[in-house]
Amino acid sequence: MFGYEDINLTLTFPVIYLFLSLFLIAAYSFYVYRYTIPQIQPFKKIVLVTLRVLALLILCLILFEPILNLSKKLTLEPSNFVFIDNSRSIRIDDGTNRLSTIKKIVNDFSVNASESNLTFYEFGNSVKPIDVDSLDKLNFSDGATNLQDVFKTVQNSEKNIASVTIVSDGVITSGSNPYYDAINLGIPVFTIGIGDTTQHTDVEIKKVLHNDIVYVETPTNIISTISNKGFSGDLITAALYEDNKFISQQTVKLSPSGIQNITFDYSPQSSGEKKLSIQLSSLKGEFTTANNKQVFYVNVLSNKIKVLLLASSPNADITFIKNALKRDENIQVNSIVQISYNKFQNELNYNVIDSADVLFLIGFPSDKTPQELLSRVITKIKDKETPFFFTLSSGISINKLQSFGNVLPFNIIQMIGGSKEVQPYLLPEQAANPIFQQTDKNPLNDWNNLPPVSQPNAVFSPRVESKTLAQIKMNNNVVNSPLIISSSFSGRRSIAVLAKDIWKWKLQIAPKGLDLFDSFIVNSLRWLRTGVDQKLVRVNTSKKNYSQGERVEFTAEVFDESLNPVSDAGIKIKITSQKNNYETDMQNIGSGLYEGSIIINETGDFKYSAEAVVNNHLLGKDEGSFNIGEIDIEMANPVMNYSLLNLMANESGGEFFFANDYSSLLNKLKELKINSSKEKIVTSEIALWSDTWLLVIAVLLFSFEWFLRKRNGML
Repeated sequence: MFGYEDINLTLTFPVIYLFLSLFLIAAYSFYVYRYTIPQIQPFKKIVLVTLRVLALLILCLILFEPILNLSKKLTLEPSNFVFIDNSRSIRIDDGTNRLSTIKKIVNDFSVNASESNLTFYEFGNSVKPIDVDSLDKLNFSDGATNLQDVFKTVQNSEKNIASVTIVSDGVITSGSNPYYDAINLGIPVFTIGIGDTTQHTDVEIKKVLHNDIVYVETPTNIISTISNKGFSGDLITAALYEDNKFISQQTVKLSPSGIQNITFDYSPQSSGEKKLSIQLSSLKGEFTTANNKQVFYVNVLSNKIKVLLLASSPNADITFIKNALKRDENIQVNSIVQISYNKFQNELNYNVIDSADVLFLIGFPSDKTPQELLSRVITKIKDKETPFFFTLSSGISINKLQSFGNVLPFNIIQMIGGSKEVQPYLLPEQAANPIFQQTDKNPLNDWNNLPPVSQPNAVFSPRVESKTLAQIKMNNNVVNSPLIISSSFSGRRSIAVLAKDIWKWKLQIAPKGLDLFDSFIVNSLRWLRTGVDQKLVRVNTSKKNYSQGERVEFTAEVFDESLNPVSDAGIKIKITSQKNNYETDMQNIGSGLYEGSIIINETGDFKYSAEAVVNNHLLGKDEGSFNIGEIDIEMANPVMNYSLLNLMANESGGEFFFANDYSSLLNKLKELKINSSKEKIVTSEIALWSDTWLLVIAVLLFSFEWFLRKRNGML
């Protein structure tokens, strides 16, 4: 009926109640119009009763929540999907005339497009549908071959797909191996191999083994696996480069086995992300030199943490803190200690401020601190987000301290004058804090029995984002006033000890053999330094090396200070090369995750920086680098991947064809088009009770009834 296989109406309550309601409504309506004032003609009574019954019935029907179920049978026309490799590897000259061969295949398929119901796609960097009339416009210029995206396209299609045909050399340069995707489809996959299966005389860098993270001035090995075909006994030069600068080279005699390893010793001299590359010299008779180079990246970390101590005058606190830090050979300690106006223990060198990883402000600044020195320190903390350790040691100026603004982890509510002797009271919940860990298992007892130190008479309060670790204790009474405070907010970390003469904690416990003071200083440094690596904003590229014209993909994670995902940040990425600048925005995909991409038609090295902003507040930054087009991976492997193409076809119920013998495939596709029709039952539900038109009809019926009653002068 009406093209539907089945029409069904379901109600919330049993249908017998609906008929009972209909009977009651009809009886009520008849009773109302049995006697009218004035009397009207029987025909008019019938009309009025009918209108009343229909209106009330509609209202009653709505209460029963009727749902109309419609089922229709559809015949799905089978479609044969054809995917054509549009990557640059099709242009490799291996003697098989790849370009003209694939054009002939495409032409033959286009002739049979209608008869076999063929749907065409091109693939390379991505998968794109292509019309039959546009097949001759394929330019075979994509910089990557991603076969995995082919099967994602098939899986996401709602069509009745009878078969999948892939015309390609099968060499994957992007994405994962699609073997399992192919056999799990439940659809026959046919493959036509483009290119030659013969191994050519060639030298190739097969792979490079290296550590992703290395350390400054610490030697590490980089192992490169070299294969050769037909060059046994020849000499070749292998060179290592860092950021395109020559590092070292070796002359190697190629092995008769065809495979060998070359090891480079690499000792980075500075920290940061380094682009490394291994380059082989070319030999006469090589089929291609595109595979003679590999580019990779390593992260170089500082072997030593650079700490700068700043003090407004020589004091015991800075001496003991310096000695504690120097016990660790991985910590490089510099200091700027002021003796008098414009006079320092050593020559004032502003470079040590710029290179410092962590600052220790020991009674800094004072009234005699040069303004330039103070400005550089504040800039280092605010703009570079450099973590710092702070003490209220001798000589400090509270007025100049205010210039640090909100980077300090505490507020000074009121200065009273003078000082008081206080002991630390470590809060019980801080017993497991890594800042206070030492050789003794429980630090609470040791910390709560330390000798008193001197604290200015003032009212201190931690900032909202700060945490009180230890309060003060006077005459064995705990006072709700902070002594040690930590802050970790928006990528910036700090620790403040609101007292001076903390060196006494070292002398008092020395006879007991405990290392509480030294551990506290070193653990504080480690906690401060760790905050540098725990970024709230992390932005990465999907890989480091892209082909020319390939889409560069970015992913990002954004967290707040409590490490909760942030999903309403605005992220802009700025990309720079030696010639141009580019920008792109990232889109939120949920749970603090973002993605974005850009196509850059330029080759070379690129650096990117990203900022995440919420309500004009900067959450954090990240940066990195990538390369486009230095290695043309599409031209690196000139041999058809017969094993993959043949395996996917056979395991999925399809068949592999060589490029010179595929005529039987065209006949198979015609048969699949005829024999693969499917029927699909499409069911739809219409919730009549929520349809506005039912109420509109009921109102219209009541209105018409009222109109007729008034026309006839009825009460």
